[in-house]
Amino acid sequence: MHVLPLRACGQEGSSQALMYIQIARDMRGALSCIEEMKAEGIELTLVTYSILIGGFANAGDSKAADNLFLEAKEKFATLNAIIYSNIVYAHCQTGNMARAEELVREMEEQGIDAPIDLYHTMMDGYTNVRNEDKCLVVFERLKECGFTPSIITYGCLINLYTKIGKVAKAIEISQKMESRGIKHNNKTYSMLINGFIQLNDYANAFTIFEDMMKKGLKPDSVVYNIIINAFCKMGNMDRAMRTFEEMQKARYRPSSRTFQPIIYGFAVTGDMKRAMEVLDTMRRTGCIPTVETYNVLILGLVRKQQMEKAVEVVNEMVLTGVNPNERTYTTVMEGYASVGNTGKAFEYFTKIKEEGLKLDVFTYEALLKACCKSGRMQSALAVTREMFVQKIPGIPLWARRGDVWEAADLMQQMKREGVLPDIHTFTSFINACCKAGDMLRATKTVEEMAIAGVKPNLKTYTTLIKGWARASLPEKALACFEEMKLSGMKPDRAAYHWYLCSGILSICREMVELNITVDMGTAIHWSKCLRKIERSGGEITEALQKTFPPAWNSREVPETDFDKVDDCRSGEGSLGDDDGDNGEEDYRSWF
Repeated sequence: MHVLPLRACGQEGSSQALMYIQIARDMRGALSCIEEMKAEGIELTLVTYSILIGGFANAGDSKAADNLFLEAKEKFATLNAIIYSNIVYAHCQTGNMARAEELVREMEEQGIDAPIDLYHTMMDGYTNVRNEDKCLVVFERLKECGFTPSIITYGCLINLYTKIGKVAKAIEISQKMESRGIKHNNKTYSMLINGFIQLNDYANAFTIFEDMMKKGLKPDSVVYNIIINAFCKMGNMDRAMRTFEEMQKARYRPSSRTFQPIIYGFAVTGDMKRAMEVLDTMRRTGCIPTVETYNVLILGLVRKQQMEKAVEVVNEMVLTGVNPNERTYTTVMEGYASVGNTGKAFEYFTKIKEEGLKLDVFTYEALLKACCKSGRMQSALAVTREMFVQKIPGIPLWARRGDVWEAADLMQQMKREGVLPDIHTFTSFINACCKAGDMLRATKTVEEMAIAGVKPNLKTYTTLIKGWARASLPEKALACFEEMKLSGMKPDRAAYHWYLCSGILSICREMVELNITVDMGTAIHWSKCLRKIERSGGEITEALQKTFPPAWNSREVPETDFDKVDDCRSGEGSLGDDDGDNGEEDYRSWF
């Protein structure tokens, strides 16, 4: 969402406003000029403060914007909606919604009417922090205050739902928008296309793209970039390159967002010649490769285990003046870890330390993977100890891989060395057992936890439920789920997901015992019921949206005999609906 148009500032201080509009892009220069004005005794107007705050908002510097806003408050008896809108935007950009809320309340207390752009800014802010409930509250309040939702308003909602993975809801909003006579534009179409691509639903992504073309809208640079990315993710590099050529013919300048998926796509397929050619094309078009561009190329090479070429790219980065970051080195470490080259993995680990870069969970896990791969368990123990010292959270990679013997060996060594496993370590080991299908060992580990005085947490229970479900023992999973609730824990989406899977397994078992065939027709029937429930709206739809990952969509599902079953609409409306109305009353009082 852009800042409120500066032309809305009116005639007040027009000469100064025009001057600062020109320098607002260079905020250091703007501040320098302001200091000179203050030194010469020239008073800053409210318009000047508003423009400066807007400039810092665009630059993502909410702290500097806030300092100027507080200065303006001390200087002027009253402020206007424009300066408030700009400072609210600054905090929404950085995800500081608590401060944005405080400013909106302050604005209301002073009797300043909020313009519609402010509502859009707040909706985008809540989208950035993935707070669906409050975003919808702002949407409703916008209508209550007499504003008519525009394409920007509906675009905010479409953006919300595509970002949180509820593309079916985004489609529903877009249809509602069209029913009210508001036509899609390139931006709303691009959101929908990208939403389906994020779900790897390329068929529907291209269906939306075709709809857009039929409506007479031509792709812009954003849409071209999304389509190129889709083809690259599909592995269809020929189509990706043809789309890139179409983009150039349409006179749109490609950016790093255009080139990065293409470079990665060719690297993954092992066509390094083409990947390097695209890198050269990128330079020729005036788009300077960044560290992210090189990282994409290195990642592609690492995944093909072409470590020598990956290192060559790192060296080329340095020669061209692009400094590798922790992600660069960690990716190389992961590559060497995958082939069991512990020495090289430690070498790049040392580089990260020497260059003062950040050591995170991914860096340590790459090192841990190298140790486990080469069987160097003492080294793995040393890495684990350092993780504890550095207070690095996360599940060790040996557990993620399900290497239960390596994990058990490391657990025993930890005990011998006097390192007491904590809840994360126990849960990691249980996860390894579950992945290996060793539920007996997983159960014994839970007993060991009780002896050690370590209580299972939500992640521990969810891991166990998942393990029992995968072991085709739904009754054990359901019992574990009930035990979790009795311990006072509130199930999350993952827990409900595996609980429901266990329930379906239990139903299937009962059907088999009654000599009822569980065939594809039954599976399709369940799928159709879920689709119909989702389209029907109401409490069950809301629960489904929060419970199931939206890998399906509601676009034109053919009617079948199974769709005529009425009782598939029944169910528990409260399932997974754990957000409640937290904060809604307080939020409504702001306006």
